[in-house]
Amino acid sequence: MNSTQKRKKKQFFACLKKNVSFKEKTTGFEDVELVYQAIPEINKEDLDLRTNFLGKKFRAPILVNAMTGGFKEAEKINKDLAFACEKLGLGMCLGSQRAMIEDRGLSRTYKVRDVAPNIFLAGNIGIAQLNEFSLKEIEWALKEVKADALAIHLNAGQELIQKDKKINFMKRINEIRQLSSRLNKPVYVKEVGQGISKDVVRKLNKTKIAAIDVGGSGGTNWMKTDALVRGDPSWKTFEDFGIPTAWSLIEAKSATKKPLIASGGIRNGLDAVKAIALGADLVGIALPLLKESGKGRQAIVSCLNNFIEEMSITMVLINARNLKELKKKKPVILGKTRQWMQQRKLKLA
Repeated sequence: MNSTQKRKKKQFFACLKKNVSFKEKTTGFEDVELVYQAIPEINKEDLDLRTNFLGKKFRAPILVNAMTGGFKEAEKINKDLAFACEKLGLGMCLGSQRAMIEDRGLSRTYKVRDVAPNIFLAGNIGIAQLNEFSLKEIEWALKEVKADALAIHLNAGQELIQKDKKINFMKRINEIRQLSSRLNKPVYVKEVGQGISKDVVRKLNKTKIAAIDVGGSGGTNWMKTDALVRGDPSWKTFEDFGIPTAWSLIEAKSATKKPLIASGGIRNGLDAVKAIALGADLVGIALPLLKESGKGRQAIVSCLNNFIEEMSITMVLINARNLKELKKKKPVILGKTRQWMQQRKLKLA
């Protein structure tokens, strides 16, 4: 087992067994209030949660976000997650495929098309690997898992905590620009938990990426996770570092017209509806499903069904029949989120 495989396995079990969340920082959605309509004029069974993303149909705007791959136990977990997505008509992003490019025998731990032939499936590679792997290697990895798109994950904080080698942050936007222009699949970028600012989004607008996953803080903190894995006490310093998900979503929406995914600490359907009202096209969830994965496929399906049910109830209560109507429901912004918007000169799109 090489160093990448060992780290993937340790990260996985850290997420299952340790507190990998932010200490005090939240997602910011507690400051986002939807306006309740006491006399809704729709029935729950008439709701339409369907949407399209990068050319694929979703029965609900949910992406099961990147979790795992690259070690033995990941094979069953990925298949169970994908099975649930196929059953419910949702999308999925695989964990980083670095391990399978380094060791092609590990590709089986990422393959899910036998149980999920129709879902939107994104491959995944870290931005740090764009200058390590050739275009041909990345194309092979996507073809091997039959992916519809590639997610490039941004994890500068996590890289610095890992301390495996000298890190070169220079020219990374150019590497994204080159790959998004040359790859034969749509490319989107995703942060892993520290969020994306409007300043970064403006740089990404100059590339050919197709979408952005803001990956804000408030959920799993990968700086903390990797520090815990290494036994490095620096996690205490960075336990609350990052841009909360709601703030990052507002930042991104103010700076781009590209489709947006809101992920990072979204734990229920109410927050998912808030995210879409703020401008997200999809919401991404991961850790709650990872914790259900040990119970089998039906537990994952039940967790997702409950999430969709919560979204449906919320939409009835604010009188939104579909996602188009939902995006017209301007929420009320309070507290620290409002203060952030004022200082950053942000307005709801």
